[in-house]
Amino acid sequence: MPSGQPIFAFEGVSLVTDGQSRLVDVDLTVADRAITVIVGASGSGKSSLLRLGNRLEAPTQGVVRFRGEDLAALDIHAHRRQVGMLFQHPIPFAGTVRQNLQVAAPDLSDDEATALLERVTLAGSFLDRPADRLSGGEAQRMCLARSLATDPEVLLVDEATSSLDPDATRRLEELAVSLRDEGITVLWVTQEHEQIDRIADHAVRVAAGRVATA
Repeated sequence: MPSGQPIFAFEGVSLVTDGQSRLVDVDLTVADRAITVIVGASGSGKSSLLRLGNRLEAPTQGVVRFRGEDLAALDIHAHRRQVGMLFQHPIPFAGTVRQNLQVAAPDLSDDEATALLERVTLAGSFLDRPADRLSGGEAQRMCLARSLATDPEVLLVDEATSSLDPDATRRLEELAVSLRDEGITVLWVTQEHEQIDRIADHAVRVAAGRVATA
């Protein structure tokens, strides 16, 4: 069950990059152990919220908190092991699928690696495949397995289904729901309003850098 404390809190957060205002005076709390879908048009600022949550950006103004602690005071590497991120386009590293998983967890055994792949509905036989020869959907699921190798509390998903076919999209959506059911918080950024109905426990709409709960 969700805890009483939000996992993320954005308090008066604004973000300016390259002279452009990305977020404007955002006050937002994100529920723990739930799927929050963040929806908005391209350039609205929704991905900036995710980047702040993983310390890929720092707020120009205001505070971002993780479990009540100011993110600016936390160890960035430890935080990124707790808060994984899946990007719009999969980013396989050179080498096999096994080697990709071991980037996140160097001591990962084959049994553990196989269990991670099965968790994202890939067979253990994928371990020896070159990571750069996977299909788009397979590569995205491998990247998800790589993120899960650090046993994160949160998964940030940045338009990860935007270039996938309907079947691969459905698989990734189902995986997000299963992760939520395991107790992992999911923040899911999308331009597809229909994904609110399919997977969201909570929804946030972003327009011109301003945020409103749906």
